[in-house]
Amino acid sequence: MNSADWFLLGAPWDCSGSGRGEQAAPAALRAAGLSGLVHTDLGDAACAIDSHERDARTGVLALPETVRAAHALADELEGALRNQAGRRPLVVGGDCSLLLGIVPALRRSHGPMGLWFLDGHPDYSDGPGSETGETADMELAVLTGDGADPLVALAGAVPMIPADAVVLLGHRSSGLDAAARRELERVPAAMHRCDAAAVAADPAAAGRRAAALPAEPGLRMWLHLDVDVLDGEVLPAVSYAQPGGLDWDQLAAVMAPLARSERLLGASVADFRPDLDPTGAHAARLLELLERVLP
Repeated sequence: MNSADWFLLGAPWDCSGSGRGEQAAPAALRAAGLSGLVHTDLGDAACAIDSHERDARTGVLALPETVRAAHALADELEGALRNQAGRRPLVVGGDCSLLLGIVPALRRSHGPMGLWFLDGHPDYSDGPGSETGETADMELAVLTGDGADPLVALAGAVPMIPADAVVLLGHRSSGLDAAARRELERVPAAMHRCDAAAVAADPAAAGRRAAALPAEPGLRMWLHLDVDVLDGEVLPAVSYAQPGGLDWDQLAAVMAPLARSERLLGASVADFRPDLDPTGAHAARLLELLERVLP
């Protein structure tokens, strides 16, 4: 990783409002040495969420607080993109719904964009269909225009990202319970997909295919990593660990062509739980991955 090419922004965003652990990830990864991998560490955006109230109409947990957090993160990132011109952002969360702040900033700064989305789950639920109402169950749906009005409109234009400009990688598609099957069935047919089994079979080839998608020339892409794309035995320090995921080498191999693409706008990392990593060994392993993969 070339430190001169990157700046760091922390997003201590926990959409559950419970303080269960993700919000401490930026601090824990800095303690493990993350700041030393980038040119500039801009600290944390003011995007913490502490509400436990579920909106009666939409079913979304902490809806007003999430909208506030998304605007705060978007404003912070947009300013950073101006002030750090020529460098790519590395945004470290927090949970996956931090994308609700990242994407509006990128849309304002760069215009239309696409998304490489590495995640153990498709994150395509909705408020009524989610057991918890957490926006981390539904942020990909929101980004592609399917969700509560205050969320889908965060960037103005709807959708923020068209479904055919998203590449979903590493999600589990077998051995699912009924709720997870329903969520996967909601994913639009236009969205490009490569599930965990297909990635694991040849991760480098999967990464090369994903790097060529979507085929629209010149479309800039954001790389998002939810670390629960890893197998739960490889990385148990996440909120919703699952079997059937990738190992560290497979993850590095699928990420490498994406991270080295000329289309890359930047990257985000989400769902690491330092409270489930008492020795710091998993934080150190995650830093090794970023140093190995990011250009």
